Amino acid sequence: MSEIAFPGGPRRDDPELSERQRHIFLSLLELHRRTSQPVGSDALSRVPGVPWSPAGIRTTLAELESLGMLHRGHASAGRLPTPAGYAFHVRRELEPAPLAASVLREVDERLRRASRDVEALLAEASRLLSELTFQMGLAVAAAFEQERLVHLELQPLGPRRALMALGLGGGVVHTVVLPLESELDEEALFEAAEALRSRLVGLTLGQVRMRLATDLELIDDATVRIVSRAATASWGHADGAWFSAGAGEFATQPEFADRERLGSLLRVVESGPPLDRLMVDTVEGQAAVHVALDQDRALTGLSLVSFALPGRQRAGLGVLGPLRMDYARCLAVVDAVGARVADYL
Repeated sequence: MSEIAFPGGPRRDDPELSERQRHIFLSLLELHRRTSQPVGSDALSRVPGVPWSPAGIRTTLAELESLGMLHRGHASAGRLPTPAGYAFHVRRELEPAPLAASVLREVDERLRRASRDVEALLAEASRLLSELTFQMGLAVAAAFEQERLVHLELQPLGPRRALMALGLGGGVVHTVVLPLESELDEEALFEAAEALRSRLVGLTLGQVRMRLATDLELIDDATVRIVSRAATASWGHADGAWFSAGAGEFATQPEFADRERLGSLLRVVESGPPLDRLMVDTVEGQAAVHVALDQDRALTGLSLVSFALPGRQRAGLGVLGPLRMDYARCLAVVDAVGARVADYL
């Protein structure tokens, strides 16, 4: 079963490694992260700062294997870290890698520009996560159906397009682009917005969705009917919003050279579950590492670094990558992006 690990959260049953075991284990982790290949004693003996002979290293590797930290497929192969070894590393050894001031400024600026709309903010967050970690960036927001409408505006975007801005509690804004069946000028949109506000403000978005399709007073007004039809057709799914970015990064990694396996993985990512639940069903406001995902066969050999966003809106973001991903970098990026997104929700 996959395990959730938090940096600085050791478990009582974690093994106490000797300094030699720790040094060799960390060196093997780093070498495997860079090469994706099993690591043997000869390769480790050539790592700068490793002072032991191949024979001495083999003895230590056997000790680490007996502790469940490493494994190998057959006698002649080098060793690989186990999921338990990675979880131990996250709990006991990992420190997030500091991010450059220029990176943090870019994160701040890009999220600020997208902050007026929740979905735009989460989409931008997923892109940032992917670009800064070279893994797949993910973001999810639970459905807005139970949020109450406090304001509504309509703005023209062109002869037959309008923007519907739905103001929700807590200052959250949900926007919908409406393709209109007939041309409406700014004055007509203003009047339609007034009519909609009089009938819809105070309702939940689930009720708003229903009213737009069934309220006779709204349907009888020709202008409002055009807007209502467009809104009903453009509203999207009631199941919330799901964003992913960086599929191209996966395609370049050796773990996904098998195109069939890559296709299965991308289908799971595209659908959302179970990754969406993993990102929101954990401690809020803190990055967590889900080591060695096993909720779906397509996720075998992957880990998820997630951040459940605090607040009334159930939302989360994360980075999905192979077991050997750079956890220090991914944790730092997820923490930085998650904390800044939380400030806007």
